[in-house]
Amino acid sequence: MHLRCLSSLFLLVACTRLASASPDVLSARLREAIATGGTYAANALLDPSGQSRCDYDLLTGQWAPYEPAWHTGQIILGLVEAHKITGDPHLLQRARDAGNWWISLEITDHPKLKGMVRAIHGAGINNIIFATVSDGTAGLFALSRLTGDPRYADVSTRAGAWMLRHLYVPAQGVFYDAVDPDSGEVLTERSPFWPEKKQQVLTDVARPNNEGSLYKDMYLHTGDTRYREVFLAVCDSLVAKQGPEGLWMEFTPNDASRGRLHPRFNLWYAESLLEGYELTRDPRYLAAARRTLVFYTKLQKKNGTIYYENFLNGTATENSPSGSTVAFAGLLWLRLIQLGAGEGFEQPLERSLQWVLANRYPATHPDPNLAGGFFNLRTSARGPLLRLHHRDIGTAFALRFLAAYYHHVSASAKP
Repeated sequence: MHLRCLSSLFLLVACTRLASASPDVLSARLREAIATGGTYAANALLDPSGQSRCDYDLLTGQWAPYEPAWHTGQIILGLVEAHKITGDPHLLQRARDAGNWWISLEITDHPKLKGMVRAIHGAGINNIIFATVSDGTAGLFALSRLTGDPRYADVSTRAGAWMLRHLYVPAQGVFYDAVDPDSGEVLTERSPFWPEKKQQVLTDVARPNNEGSLYKDMYLHTGDTRYREVFLAVCDSLVAKQGPEGLWMEFTPNDASRGRLHPRFNLWYAESLLEGYELTRDPRYLAAARRTLVFYTKLQKKNGTIYYENFLNGTATENSPSGSTVAFAGLLWLRLIQLGAGEGFEQPLERSLQWVLANRYPATHPDPNLAGGFFNLRTSARGPLLRLHHRDIGTAFALRFLAAYYHHVSASAKP
């Protein structure tokens, strides 16, 4: 049987079983998946120092780093959510190990960069990148809230304060993307993401960069209202800059010239708008986030799959099923439903749930680098060499999504 047909059949069976499952049965299945995935994240995805191993090459059997500060932050967030449900102390300890590795990146001895973190993107981009820091910090703040240890939030706050002083363009509601880790120079004219682009403007080198809702977390951690004002100003910028389809196509890693969109980028902005809405109840933020998630219903296939490379016309390159995107979209569809703005999202949400639960490597898988993980495939080719990467973020986002759904089921079951 063709692989896609087999996957669809497996998913259909799983859907039928879940649709008729009682809350207790569904909760038990969610809890098992969270426990298994959490153990996998703690033992396989993090190296002994606590750093994410990132991408696993299925052909060579080797791990390769890719934006490790961001990936590690995502795993921390997943482990924190998994620990809240399972109570497993090992998951919390490994989240702490990862947090300790992350805060070890703080720069203390550079005259220009003191207080910043050395969160270098990698993969040919040898710069500190704003979003690598900001979206990585969400896990650090969550870890501080859970443990009462302020160090993780404190280091994140100092980095955010540095970026606010040096990278913010308040009149435009954007932050410059990149910093030279050696000189401390802010790249204001050339973007490392567009080396081939001769003429570059502000939207090539700067973005709203609201991933992770860093300044909201800084405000809640410190009580300093300046950070609240910055966070909301960037939320306003997102509302103003959102395109009619609900996306932000003028900013990398979207590519407006090809009509190509990054699978998670727009979801991060929508998530930050939901954080803004929950902070202020400003209906503009809720409406803008909803527009994004309406668009994503068009990207999701009938069996729940969302691919890595998608286009504005609704087509996709169907070679890289992006489990992290399926889970992230599901998480936001669930949030919108809970906020009373989820009309039309019930079926996409259920498709995401079925997909994430169905597409896991069994705990008995012979490769310990995969056993217990959630599926997220990224394929690419360099000449004749085909690369098939299993990505850690499939598990990180699945843990967040399933934990949120577990709480949703528990709340719905209460009389």
